[in-house]
Amino acid sequence: MMERFGFGFGLTRLRSRVAVPVWLAIVAVMITMRAAAKVSRHDVGGSKINWKPGVNLSDWSSHETFYVGDGLYFGYEKHRFNVLEVNETNYENCIDTGFIKNITGGAGRDVFILTQAKIYYFLSSGGYCFGGLKVSVNVLQQLPPTPPPNSPSSGASSSLAPLNPIGIVVYFISAYEIIRV
Repeated sequence: MMERFGFGFGLTRLRSRVAVPVWLAIVAVMITMRAAAKVSRHDVGGSKINWKPGVNLSDWSSHETFYVGDGLYFGYEKHRFNVLEVNETNYENCIDTGFIKNITGGAGRDVFILTQAKIYYFLSSGGYCFGGLKVSVNVLQQLPPTPPPNSPSSGASSSLAPLNPIGIVVYFISAYEIIRV
């Protein structure tokens, strides 16, 4: 009975009955998830090592668009600078005590994931904030995918449904079963 459902000890049978549909399902889900999640990594200041005084981080931030799920990459000299998430008041007054989170990992190459739609505030302690080593980023919710340019007008209805990852998995498994039989 167990052999009939592919749960026996025969590894070859297990590979042929389970592995192919499972791999097809995994690939389908990964493709769908990658298409849906368009996250970006933003190098703070515009390059790999730009968390330092003298860089106009406010100008850089104003030309970037940040979404929930994006990451901020802070590259800096690990023995001189650090990265602290602070509130707006501490940001405006360069107060480095009572911070929300110390982003500093010790290597001078830290990534902070933006998890909420809000304004985040970051600064470096040790007086460097007064030299401009601070940045705020306005994080937006992820936008829904835009329809293709040749899609029907808003008044027309379409028979195409959005892709559903589970539907894709079921489709590939059923297609495999049909081919296998």
